[in-house]
Amino acid sequence: MNGPRESAAAIALEPLAGRRSLREQVADALRAAVISGEMRPGTVYSAPSLAARFGVSATPVREALLDLAKEGHVESVPNKGYRVTEVTDRRLDEITELRALIEVPTVARLAAVVEPERVAELRPLAEAIRDAARAGDLIGYVEADRRFHLALLGLAGNRRLVELVGELRAQTRLYGLAELVRRRRLESSAAEHLEILDALADRDASRAEALMRRHIGHVRGLWATRPPARARR
Repeated sequence: MNGPRESAAAIALEPLAGRRSLREQVADALRAAVISGEMRPGTVYSAPSLAARFGVSATPVREALLDLAKEGHVESVPNKGYRVTEVTDRRLDEITELRALIEVPTVARLAAVVEPERVAELRPLAEAIRDAARAGDLIGYVEADRRFHLALLGLAGNRRLVELVGELRAQTRLYGLAELVRRRRLESSAAEHLEILDALADRDASRAEALMRRHIGHVRGLWATRPPARARR
């Protein structure tokens, strides 16, 4: 069974602006759409239809889909397109546990050593997350959230750690974001990023640790609502 085909309302992606290559821009947007649950597990998406939504040719979209297939986000369905892969609850639990083991103590240690100027540099990223939440822009939210967390961990100076967490985040699915927007709760979650920065600026390691632990816990709590069963067949 190939699974359901995409519908016109299955995903809303904004046209892309020219900064990086089209392939990179499309890949980032599609990756965020998969992680946020905007692109649903089991649904088959075609390169031409996605290209029309981006306002670009099908070639960079096909290239981006190949990148996502290598990462395990989607799988090829011959003569039809690409299907978003399912991530099991057990795998999400394992990813969340690993992220907590890595990110929570790292952020707590930063409170004692990071310069206030470095913390201040991350505020525009945290504000971008908040703005995306207010606008109900799930794709923008996920991408800004990714950039913030990797930049935050980058303050520790361990590039391999940042790469590892980036890989773990890419395997996550935040299925409940759309519901949080509907219930007007995504803004409060977005505000936690600014709270984490405030704790670091105050050199309050225990508060930074508690905030980070709660924030990562949302992956299997506040954000964990599954999409409808018909989208997961």
